[in-house]
Amino acid sequence: MAFSLSPLCRLGMETLEERSREESQDPAFAAYLENRDFLAAYGRAAPAREESGEAEMDPAAGGDPGTVTDPAAGMDPAAALTGLAGDGAGAVREREPVYSMEQLADYDFLMKTFYSVHPSTTAGREEMDAGELLSQDLSLEKEEEGPQILIYHSHSQETYADCGPDRPEATVVGVGAYLAELLRGKGYQVIHDTSVYDLRDGKLDRSQAYTYALEGITAILQEHPSIEVVLDLHRDGVAEDQRLVAEVGGKPTAKIMFFNGMSQTPDGPIEYLPNPYREQNLAFSLQMQMKAETYFPGWARKIYLKGLRYNLHVRPRSSLVEVGAQTNTFEEAKNAMEPLAEVLDMVLQGK
Repeated sequence: MAFSLSPLCRLGMETLEERSREESQDPAFAAYLENRDFLAAYGRAAPAREESGEAEMDPAAGGDPGTVTDPAAGMDPAAALTGLAGDGAGAVREREPVYSMEQLADYDFLMKTFYSVHPSTTAGREEMDAGELLSQDLSLEKEEEGPQILIYHSHSQETYADCGPDRPEATVVGVGAYLAELLRGKGYQVIHDTSVYDLRDGKLDRSQAYTYALEGITAILQEHPSIEVVLDLHRDGVAEDQRLVAEVGGKPTAKIMFFNGMSQTPDGPIEYLPNPYREQNLAFSLQMQMKAETYFPGWARKIYLKGLRYNLHVRPRSSLVEVGAQTNTFEEAKNAMEPLAEVLDMVLQGK
């Protein structure tokens, strides 16, 4: 198990270039590089955009960075809410879905509207069957004994714009603590793992962060087999002049992005990185994305698909979530946990 340590803001304020050089690797990535020149062929296709959704933010492509255009655009997000934080009951009025199943059954429409696909992977028609993904039952019982949700941070040293001596909590760990609080208020039993997996000997080291994180969360899951939901909270890295902000419930709110590892390259499956739960992972992120589009239009960025596994194989309901970026304030990131708690609850309750 990794040792616990409060995140150091100065270590979390790395530049995009530094993030690119650090290469956040899945546990067996080094072995894969020995067999295939994967990184040269795919991983450097967007050198300053590693593990971010920046592929969808190319100014040449037009549009508001990170924003999905949809029929609900222009609606007052506050109208969707009756109060977010601290409301353990249903806090959001029921709404009709924004998109029809006929639209979502169109593969080209689905991929263009809801996904950004990194060059390191592919997502074919068979895998991206919206009808199949949206029909999966991902609900769970709140009354079960033992913890049900695990929140952790492979990159605990990721910080927000106002992190400093006066606000050391302005990190993804601080954001995770608030999400845990909100979910407990809704009746879930939650473990928030604050272990540090990306700091070694006082130095930022992301080269083995996913390896250490897998060791840590595996121990937690073995101790608490009742856990059914595993969330790895991150924050993205964007250009310094970009801010990922939407208005939700009348408050400035960091945009979020669901992230899926596909365990495959354009050449085929990565055999040493099997994920028996990939379909359920994809269903989980798409169902949350649809709830976000319906209740909080403009808040969720496109789902990002990338080639490796990112420890999403540990449970069917596993998700990696990027909460804003280094240019967001801590308050904006915390605000994002309120709608995130709502969409999680809706999916987990089968609403």
